[in-house]
Amino acid sequence: MKLLLEAELIYGRLLPIDEPHLVERYNKALDGFGMRRTQLSRFRIDMTGFSPEIADELGDRDYLDPNRVNRRFIIMTPEQVNLPVVHTSFSNTAALMHEFFSANARAINAITIRDALYGEIEDSVSVVNDIDDLLSINEVRFKVLSAEDMLGKAAELRGLIDRLKTVPNAWSDDAMLNRMVDLAKQTGDIRQNALVPDQLVFRHDAYWANHFGGVYVFLDDKTTTVICDPTVPGFRRSRPWQVSYIALDDHKRIFDFLASTGRLELPRASWVEPSGLFQHRADMTIVNLVNQADPTTDLEKMDRIWLQTWMHRNAGLVARDGTYPFLQEAIRTVAATGEIKIADVAPERRFMLVRAAPAHPDQWLVNRLISQMVPYDFVSRFVFDKQGFYTAYDQYSEKFRAYVVATLTRTYLQDKAAFRRKLYGIREDDPYA
Repeated sequence: MKLLLEAELIYGRLLPIDEPHLVERYNKALDGFGMRRTQLSRFRIDMTGFSPEIADELGDRDYLDPNRVNRRFIIMTPEQVNLPVVHTSFSNTAALMHEFFSANARAINAITIRDALYGEIEDSVSVVNDIDDLLSINEVRFKVLSAEDMLGKAAELRGLIDRLKTVPNAWSDDAMLNRMVDLAKQTGDIRQNALVPDQLVFRHDAYWANHFGGVYVFLDDKTTTVICDPTVPGFRRSRPWQVSYIALDDHKRIFDFLASTGRLELPRASWVEPSGLFQHRADMTIVNLVNQADPTTDLEKMDRIWLQTWMHRNAGLVARDGTYPFLQEAIRTVAATGEIKIADVAPERRFMLVRAAPAHPDQWLVNRLISQMVPYDFVSRFVFDKQGFYTAYDQYSEKFRAYVVATLTRTYLQDKAAFRRKLYGIREDDPYA
């Protein structure tokens, strides 16, 4: 974990909160949640207001995610919209937060000058016991409060203004006028500053949930498709008339579903060759085999010549695994014919040859699923499935951890947007990016 922290591969790009008045606002939000105040004078937060330092202090990683549903948030500044979400139980938390920030930018800008917003992303369930509970979540509502009660004060001032306009002789009520002056000093001119969020309800679209070891939920016009371990409570029993269930180890059905719904970009030279994705995965395959053969190998010394020598000496291992020869043949086939006929490829190998369709709104979710199907590609796993990456990282040898951190630093962290665009076709304006 130390290497990940030093390289900012975990809890990177967070916003420092170190001014006393901001710390106090954060504490008032914690008060509002009925939680213990932080004694820290400096900590960092992500887009939702989650702080790894406060989580450590409280001994609770889920202090803003009770029951891993109805996610809490604390907004200290509009700048949080540009931060990552580093701890969540639903893959679409970042997208929902982006929507909230975008729809209510004026109110957030005005309120956070003097106050902090906090609350919950409420949905229709309070605890998840089976798949049906997850499927019950169709939309979410942002329940919003403010640490200094700026929202309440603005609402009170609005009511007094309306009374002044409509009640005869209200202007002669000195107590009311004095109260209005006092409120205006705190809220500013509410005729110019929109202090009440405009939109609080948002659709809950396709997502991955970390319940039951991970559940994928895809939404189409008339059908919902759930992909997960078949031992999950409610599998094939919850709403069978409208839900299609696919076991996570059924590679053929998963692939056919994603391809038939336009969620996959099938292997064609037009994107395969400029992206370099096949060669990237071939390289990841060999690195994985080297590590499996000898976890004490100093991978930092590897270069193309070293790898070629290793492959010659371990030709039997490479052939038995079969992944590297398969990808090299795929590269030659695309170069010669311009495409690969997926029907001729074994189902368990098909995910090595595709990426999510860049124009599909579920692009990030699909790439997450693909990265789970191709676990040796730790770079893609880090980009799309950080929870899965961190779990795998815990099992790596010290030498391999050092190599993984060095590789991610040298490649992905150098220019994230360019890297994602080249390998996966992701646009820079994607809200997950």
